[in-house]
Amino acid sequence: MKRILIAELVIGVSLAMSVGARASEPLKVEAQSDSMIWNGVAVDGQRVFVAGPRWTGSKGPAVGLLDKAGKPQPYPDAGWNGWRKGDNNAVAFVNVNAIHLDGKGSLWAIDSGSPDFGGDPLPHGAKAVQIDLRTNRVKHVYEFGPGVELPGSYVDDIRFHGDHAYLTDAGKPGIIVLDLKTGQARRVLDGSPSTTAPKDRVIDVAGTVVRGGDGAPLRVNADPFEVSPDGKHLYFGPLSGPWSQIETRLLDDPAVDAATLERAVQPWADLPPVGGTAMDAKGNLYFTDLKTSSLKKRTPDGKVSTVIQDERLHWVDAPVIDARNRIWLPVPQMDRGALFNQGVSKVQWPVTLYSLQLEGGAK
Repeated sequence: MKRILIAELVIGVSLAMSVGARASEPLKVEAQSDSMIWNGVAVDGQRVFVAGPRWTGSKGPAVGLLDKAGKPQPYPDAGWNGWRKGDNNAVAFVNVNAIHLDGKGSLWAIDSGSPDFGGDPLPHGAKAVQIDLRTNRVKHVYEFGPGVELPGSYVDDIRFHGDHAYLTDAGKPGIIVLDLKTGQARRVLDGSPSTTAPKDRVIDVAGTVVRGGDGAPLRVNADPFEVSPDGKHLYFGPLSGPWSQIETRLLDDPAVDAATLERAVQPWADLPPVGGTAMDAKGNLYFTDLKTSSLKKRTPDGKVSTVIQDERLHWVDAPVIDARNRIWLPVPQMDRGALFNQGVSKVQWPVTLYSLQLEGGAK
């Protein structure tokens, strides 16, 4: 009888500890999918948008709005998400790599324009699509024509300051500056060392070097970047680091020549390979460290600390911070895709979207 009571007591304590651990779980599961691989998220009040590139084998929409059941519904409509080979590339999502809010009432979807990873953009395919969040309709399409998107380009993500937007090209190294008033786009820091992935830095994810289809270590050029809270600087770098900085006023001025821009680039931070970043209003940079499956924080004075480390955070991509100071963490497990594993997908389903309350926000 005593043994039974002791056993029951041990089980009870164990269950209580387990329940207590779950109750204090810092990572909150916001949504899961057994078909869509999302690498992007945007949060507008109670609305949560997700997006993912076609080449991952994702079966969901290119851009989705999560319904009450947490399932992505095509956004802004089925037509934009129904692209097929031979369709009009200008009015449908060919391959969405990122989504981002501009803080002025619009959601932007960045279309690399090529359905294949490393492929050349299709005619009229590479574009930034502005969607009005009030009407849920496409407001404007900014195409990146010849001379801006190049053979091998992979337009990656977007950030804003004033009347300009900045986009990174992870395929052909460079930065695209888009004048939102005129619609004109131009390339800067084209082929610069600051936008080119160095050969001596590999992308290590949880102890394994990511390799492309040719077996060589994967190189991703200009990819993560942020605009400083005051809008004066753009911080940027290849996925594997290091990061550089440049004044946005120089990027915004078409009269500033390439040599002057190159000289204006300064070192900023020697960060490890990151899946994605988000910068808060205080200038704190939150970045996902691929090697350690962790979320880290870099303060403006350069100090780096670990916010959370968890094996479930395996290649978190493109986090965002919402109005309640929660950081949203999509986990697409990019390195586990078939493209990087000799044609065999190693994605562990379901694909999950987490959130984490940061300090100083409403719970």
